[in-house]
Amino acid sequence: MPITLPDAYDLADYERLARERISEPYWAYLASLAGNGLTQRMTREAYDRLRLAPRVLADLSGASTRIRLFGASFEHPILLAPVAYHRLFHPDGEIAVAQGAGATDTPLVVSTHASTGLEDIRAASQGPQWFQLYIQPDWDFTAALVRRAEAAGYGALVVTVDAPVSLRVQARRAGFQLPPEIDAVNLRGLVAAEPQPSTLGGSPLFGGSLPPAPVWADVARLRALTRLPILLKGVMAPEDASRALAEGLDGLIVSNHGGRVLDSVPPTIEVLPAVLAAVDRRIPVLVDGGIRHGTDILKAMALGASAVLIGRPYIHGLAMAGALGVAHVVHLLRAELEVAMALTGCTGFDTAPSALAQA
Repeated sequence: MPITLPDAYDLADYERLARERISEPYWAYLASLAGNGLTQRMTREAYDRLRLAPRVLADLSGASTRIRLFGASFEHPILLAPVAYHRLFHPDGEIAVAQGAGATDTPLVVSTHASTGLEDIRAASQGPQWFQLYIQPDWDFTAALVRRAEAAGYGALVVTVDAPVSLRVQARRAGFQLPPEIDAVNLRGLVAAEPQPSTLGGSPLFGGSLPPAPVWADVARLRALTRLPILLKGVMAPEDASRALAEGLDGLIVSNHGGRVLDSVPPTIEVLPAVLAAVDRRIPVLVDGGIRHGTDILKAMALGASAVLIGRPYIHGLAMAGALGVAHVVHLLRAELEVAMALTGCTGFDTAPSALAQA
């Protein structure tokens, strides 16, 4: 039976339809937020406060959404952020996502916690792929992961640094457990330290339940290990951005982990200008968190972002129509972006577009 696209015209349609398709425990896991979800609500408000400046009679000949990152050219500035366990949402999981991303020349950032082997994901598509890395307490295991990513042909490493406290707290809150047939296959063989249980009168976190978290010395060690470009994902403070530049890192992703780790942190779009200023735009600075419209992308690019990443929306597409759904979500966003560019007289991103209205 041929696969057909759902009756979806924007990302909100995909979210609504996916909500009906994804089982309750898996939806709770995907949609879970830290605290009361304040960061997520602030994120939408922050994008909505930014205004676009329409321009008329602009010469749009040669207009393009193309960007360059680390010596490679991409057709548009949309990347797929790392999301764990794609097979929870579609039987083909990461393979379908890789195929959908490859069909639209969309860089896919493959999660350490993928439910498919990183070599199999890379082999599923010749499209651009980066590997997202959680530095493990076992350094030899971490180094082996990096070597596997290099051998498979991944183009960059994305090191997530904003979640030293495990997301298992949110998972338990959502009543989520992995089914027996799905696991983090790329972490098989890793011996993880068991957290020590705390008592009511003891420290809930610092008394032994906090696993060893990476520090700047680990990042420097990683930098010496590989020649792949390394991006730090989860940078929100200008001081951390400056340190990353000094440590010789190649790029940053301004990210608050989709509001899943710490509530009440500011929207990424609000801290983006300060991070850009801290590195003097000497390295690419990407941004994620709350991108739901083409106008959101244009606003981020107008502020100086090198590209944007989406997470939950492409999982909604995956759940609805596999690889085709992933590709369609990207297509919808790119179409909205091109319309917004045309109506603001923006012909490309080689120089920062003057698409934002003055406050």
